[in-house]
Amino acid sequence: MSLSGKVAIVTGGARGLGLAYARELSRQGAAVVVNDVDVSAAEEAVALIRSDGGRAVTAVAPVGSKEAAKLLVNTAVTEFGRLDILVTNAGILRDKSLLKMTDEDFDLVINVHLRGTFTCAREAFAYFKENGVAGRIITIGSPTGQRGNFGQTNYAAAKAGIVGMVRTWALEMKKAGVTANTVVPVAATAMTKTIPYFQKAVEADERGEAMPDFFRQELGFGTADDVSGLIAFLASDAASGITGQVIGAGGDRLQLWTHPEAAVTHYCDGGWSYQELVENFTPLFGGKLQSVGEEFLPLPEELKPAQQEPVPVQAR
Repeated sequence: MSLSGKVAIVTGGARGLGLAYARELSRQGAAVVVNDVDVSAAEEAVALIRSDGGRAVTAVAPVGSKEAAKLLVNTAVTEFGRLDILVTNAGILRDKSLLKMTDEDFDLVINVHLRGTFTCAREAFAYFKENGVAGRIITIGSPTGQRGNFGQTNYAAAKAGIVGMVRTWALEMKKAGVTANTVVPVAATAMTKTIPYFQKAVEADERGEAMPDFFRQELGFGTADDVSGLIAFLASDAASGITGQVIGAGGDRLQLWTHPEAAVTHYCDGGWSYQELVENFTPLFGGKLQSVGEEFLPLPEELKPAQQEPVPVQAR
């Protein structure tokens, strides 16, 4: 079941994961609008897709504003006659711990990730509904949005917010036959390349070799191409019944994340007073408190990063 005749927009599509998504959508038959803020990178991405035999054009704009969203949809319709698929991949990082994070750091990340997803999805859905298109909206989440991560208040808020929007959109868009889902990628990117824990995996990938099984299977960590198949699948007619879901992809692993549910429930006649909580919270709930952040498995000896000179830890 190909994507032949369909048209997709991929925001942040010039490099890394976004480029992998754009190329895979093209390989499956879709024409692609590659959005990015870097003109030369977007043009190179389009040239690459065309060299593969695909159809693609650029739409250079920083996502976030309604004007940028309109530009993307108008480009798809003007250049290819329609729009069927939106992948909201564009994002930036401004990592700092809470007391060091400025208003600008927070607002920039929220504007690109969260507001950019909102404005682009709103514009795409308006087109889908007006033209009777059973479109596909595929947003990009992160493990940070699911579990939190040190130094990423802004990013965690944005990614968690995207999941909340998708669950809402799944309800609002159902009647129109439009689906909305979130993909949580775990892959080698410019950011993960700087983390020593992933050194052996990244080095193998850069040599053109398969990453060790420990990374691909135990950690579910792989390449950008390992995620792109899921993007194309969710964009297809085969996924018409899948909406409101959060699906993780990385290496050899695929995961369906659950929606938050109450882990433990207890009742107290008359309500939970301060004294009742002091006396009963720990015995009733203490053993079920939820963990935060991700804990990586210990690396096998042969996959540990090369020894380096100690570097003084600096505050981010």
